[in-house]
Order: sequence, then C-alpha cells, then structure tokens
Amino acid sequence: MTQNVLAGPRNVAIIGPYSSGKTTLLESLLYVTNTISRKGRVEEGTTIGDSSPEARNRTMTAEINAASTEYGGIRFTFLDCPGSVELQQETYNALIGVDAAVLVCEADPDRVLTLSPLFRFLDLWEIPHLVWVNKLDRAAAPFGEVLAALKGVSSRPVVPQQYPIREGPDLVGFIDLVTEQAYHYHAGAAADPVPLPEALRAAEQVARTEMLETLADFDDHLLEELLEEIDPPPAEILQDLRQDLGADLIVPVFIGIAAADYGVRPLLDALVREAPDAAVTAQRRGLAGNEADLNSRSSGGSNVHPDAHPNPDPNPDTGLVQVLKTYYSSQGGKLSLVRVWQGTVVDGSSFQGDRIGGLYRLLGSQQQSLTRATAGEIVAIARLDSAHTGQTLTTGPELPKDLPRAETFDPVYALAIAPEKRSDEVKLTSALNKLLEEDPSLHWEHHGDTHEVILWGQGDVHLQIALDRLRRKYNLPMGSQVPQVPYKETIGKARQGIQGRYKHQTGGHGQFGDVYLDIAPLDRGAGFTFEEKIVGGVVPRQYIPSVETGVREYLAQGPLGFPVVDVAVTLTNGSYHPVDSSDQAFKQAARIAMQVGMPACEPTLLEPIHAVEISVPNTFTASVLKMISGRRGQILGYEAKADWGGWDVVSAYIPEVELQTMILELRSLTLGVGFFRWRYDHLNPVPDKVRERVL
Repeated sequence: MTQNVLAGPRNVAIIGPYSSGKTTLLESLLYVTNTISRKGRVEEGTTIGDSSPEARNRTMTAEINAASTEYGGIRFTFLDCPGSVELQQETYNALIGVDAAVLVCEADPDRVLTLSPLFRFLDLWEIPHLVWVNKLDRAAAPFGEVLAALKGVSSRPVVPQQYPIREGPDLVGFIDLVTEQAYHYHAGAAADPVPLPEALRAAEQVARTEMLETLADFDDHLLEELLEEIDPPPAEILQDLRQDLGADLIVPVFIGIAAADYGVRPLLDALVREAPDAAVTAQRRGLAGNEADLNSRSSGGSNVHPDAHPNPDPNPDTGLVQVLKTYYSSQGGKLSLVRVWQGTVVDGSSFQGDRIGGLYRLLGSQQQSLTRATAGEIVAIARLDSAHTGQTLTTGPELPKDLPRAETFDPVYALAIAPEKRSDEVKLTSALNKLLEEDPSLHWEHHGDTHEVILWGQGDVHLQIALDRLRRKYNLPMGSQVPQVPYKETIGKARQGIQGRYKHQTGGHGQFGDVYLDIAPLDRGAGFTFEEKIVGGVVPRQYIPSVETGVREYLAQGPLGFPVVDVAVTLTNGSYHPVDSSDQAFKQAARIAMQVGMPACEPTLLEPIHAVEISVPNTFTASVLKMISGRRGQILGYEAKADWGGWDVVSAYIPEVELQTMILELRSLTLGVGFFRWRYDHLNPVPDKVRERVL
C-alpha cells in the first residue's frame, strides 16, 4: 500500500445483478477488516446484511444494508444494494450518496449485459466505479472474453488492474498489472508474492500494455513515456488510476472469489489508494466540505453532475444531509439513512422542526450510538417524522434547496389488494403511506371505476415483498388478485323517440313522469352530452335536471355491465301531472327510457389502450416485436434509443389487459434489463373473441 492516501471517510456502494455475490462480498469485507469474527452465509440467513425476514426468506437483498468498518486508517461505510431489477430504485437512491461503487458481476460474458442499466446510471451521475469479477472458480469462459463483454456495455474504458492465475479450472492467484508482481491466494490470510509464471508473461504484457495505453489517453506525460518506450514507475501509474477513477474516466477491473475471501484485501487496498474521499465527492456535487484544502487535493477531475448547484447554505458549519433510505420498524419507529454533505450533525439538534431522536452508525441491523456526525459520513437518524427519501434537510433556519435525487421509476405491475379482515380497512391507508416512504417506487390508488385498492410496483416479487411487510410490520394480512380492467361501453346506432313512463299510485299523492329521449353515439373520446328540446312546457323546466340525473345514473352501468361513454341523449318530449309529478318521478322515467333504448343501440364493449415505449438492447428487438404482436399490440415503429448505445425503443399501442403481465415476459426475453413506460391513450372496441370471454 502506498503512503499517499486520501484522508476522510469513504462511502462505497456494492451493486450488481441478483446472485452475483454482493452480500457475500460485504460479509468478506467485514471479516477481513476484523469487524466480525465469523462470516455468515446467505443460504443460512446468518449474514450481517439481509437481516429482514423478507430478504432471508428469499435469500436475496430486499433493501439497502449499511455496514461501517475501518481499513487502512479510513472509515468505510459500505451500502449493500439490492440486485433484483424489481428493487433497483433502492440501489439508485443509495448511489447518489456514495463516493464510489463496486460493481460485482459473475465471470460469465453472457450475463454481463445485465450490468448495462447500472453502468449508464453511474456514468450519468459521474459516480466513480470499478468492477469486481466474482466467482472465478466457476468461470467457464476465458478472462479476456469477460473483459470484452464489459467493454461492450460500459461507455467508459474498461481497465484491467489484475490478471488471473489458474491451475486447471482453479483460481489460485493474480498478477498486479501495476507492479507486475504475482500473488497466490491463501484461505484466511493475505496473498503471498510469488514469481510471475512464465506461461502468463505474454498475456500479462498484453493486458498491462492495454491498461497503460488507456491511461495515456488522459495523461500526456505518460503518453510520451510510452512513445519513448520508458516503463513508468508504479507510483505514477497509481496516481493516474486515482485521478482517472475519481473523474469517472475509467472503470478498473479486479477479480476474486468472495466466498473464499480471495481478492478482497487487494480490493480494499485499491479503494484506499484510488477511490475519492467524501470531500472530493461533495466538491464534485458543488458543495463545500469541512476542510479548507479541497482545491489542493487530488480531486480526480472537475466533473460536476449537470443538476448540481452551489452550496445551498453559505455557512459550511450548518449540517446539510440528504435522505438515502427510510426504514420503519415493526414497532413503528422511523429511521432515516442520510448522507451528511456538509457541516456537523449533533444528536438532539433539529431539521426543519424535527428533533433528532438518535444518531447511529449501522452494522446491518445493529446500531452504534453517536453524539455527532461530520461531513462525508453516512449515518442513521431516528424520528425525522416529516423527512422523505431523497429529501435535503438542514439544521439551519431556512429551507434548503433540494439536492438532485434519483428519478422515481414508473410503475409497471399491479395487484388489487384488500385486507383479509374488513376491520383492518381503517388502518390500511396509513400503513400503505409508510410503505411508500420506505420504497418510493411503490404507488397505490383507489380506482374510481373498479373501486379496488391497487398497489403498483416493479414486478411480482417487488409487490410480494411489500405485502409481506404489511403483514409483518403492521399486522395487515392482505389478499391480492389481478386488477380488474376498467372496460367501458358505447353504442353503435342511434334510436329516437324512446319513451320512459313512470307511474306509481299510493294512498296519497302518486308519482308520475313521462319522457321521450333520443339516444345517439358520439365520436370516441367525446364523453357524454345531454340536451333538451322541449316545446310548450310538456316537461316543466324544474324537472329537466332530474331527467339528466336519471340518464347519468343509468350510464354508470350500461346493458353490458360497464360505464357508458361517448353517448348523446336529448330530451324531446314528455308529459306531467300537476299534482303527482316530482323530481324523483322524472328521474325514474329517464332511467326507464334508457333501459328500454340502450340495448337497441348496438352496445359495444371498449377496452383501454395504452401508448407504450419499450426500451431493450437491440439484440432483443425482434423478440420484443413478436411479443407485442402476440399481445394484440399495434406496432408504431422503433428507433435507436437516444444516449443508449446499442439500445432500441419500440413504440406501440397495447391493450391494458395485455399489459398487466407484460413486464414479466419482457424481462424473461431480455435478461431482466428491458423496461417500458406507458400512458393511457384511447378506448378501442374489444375483438369478438375477447368480448365473449369478458362478458
């Protein structure tokens, strides 16, 4: 390890696809830094991360897990992020608060494509990141093929810093391409230096030359050395790696096996040497740090996120934080995971009226009490009741300008939910709102047409996790089903002079109303119109609004059983009784006329059609076009997706009933990376075969 080490805390996100080994890597990081004395296993539910029942029941990360440790004189906070594409909102929310990210992937070129959305988000936010290729003991493909696949999905140059040493199928060590020193792994201990194997010397030279030539693209002095065939010293190479990584100009690649702790210590050494510290990240976001010598640091470049803005509080001592994640315990306690961007936060101080109820450093579900937290740290704060994920808070007297936050995902999958006990309905709204605070990619609504409570999310696993939390945290067991489609109906033919006569005689005054209605179809989307063309007062003017009310009440459920749209009704004639006529009588007469006339107007069933934009790697475009056709979709066209190299966006009209499960098929076709956005567009007649099934 070099002596030129950045000071200050460092926050690192561990990200990657599902089953790539992120939680196992976190466990290994904590073990080799002596934070834990024994490693847990994901399969046994004994890891520091993934402590919630929702995670352990599925052996997958279900929410952000924070864990702090020390290594090389630096306080590290690692955020283990979910790998499931359905839970990626959690990952993106966490990434905006870190200094660097370790992108974990398996040594399988065919699955590297699943990293594509993560690479793009990291580059959009200019978050320094490196790749850690895990599970090399299971690798079937050569390391060069994995690197080639990584280069295909990264917009930044991929730079290998290590080269694997194998004995048959086994990974036994690595070559450090900076120093050209070879090492052999040992279980439970640091790797030992060994002579560089002669059989790998040529391959090592090719990989090292590639690394140096990439670094020379950003360093004229290094380029001159290479042109003059001068071998640069390791210190100079490390300086370039640190600067280029900190500026998000390159993506270094490291290797290992998390389950055996292989490669974990070199990874930590690289994070100490090369990753930017918290003050540099704050500067890149346009914020002042606590230290006066920021400009004299190796900032790793001056790139600033396009949405960044100058320090929102002119006093750098004022505590400024951003909420990365909200947790609710089963007892109802609220915990906010925050990045301290500026100043100092003291236990007992207040954020916009919310007094801190506790300040903690986290180790999974364990909490270590703190009296204060300084700029650059990620800590948990209790009882910030009005704080929401992504929000910016300050201990100062004025409201801060919000720092940029990750975009909230559009919902793509829904379930209609209802409490198993009717008595629980009264507490459902409060519980759902807390659920949405924990996970902003959830959404719920009470549907006006179907009268169902609809829970929206990113997929079935996402919603099942949410339902499990409702049961565990709020004692709200829920039933669920596919939501009803809000079909409508209209008419295809006009009818005139339809009489509705209501006459009811009682012991006193009777009831009498008599109307004649014309019913006609309107253009699609025109809605409903009501007119009257009464001549000679055959229907007194005070009763005409009641006629319209009766028509509207009938149209709430037409002859096919669904709300009626795009219909014009005209009151043309009628009669009344000076004593027995009333508002109620004319309302009933209008309903009778509609009941008689509407079935004769050729009722037509309509279904909602959505305009959909589907984004996929272009290798899957043909499969997606076939999927759309199989779901009764109308393909409008496709084109290259702007700013997404190698991706297409397909536009189509798709019926809502076909959209309900489309995300499941789309992800199956595209290794989980395809996604879509939708909006309601229009109503269309339902094909006869589908109509028979619906009715």
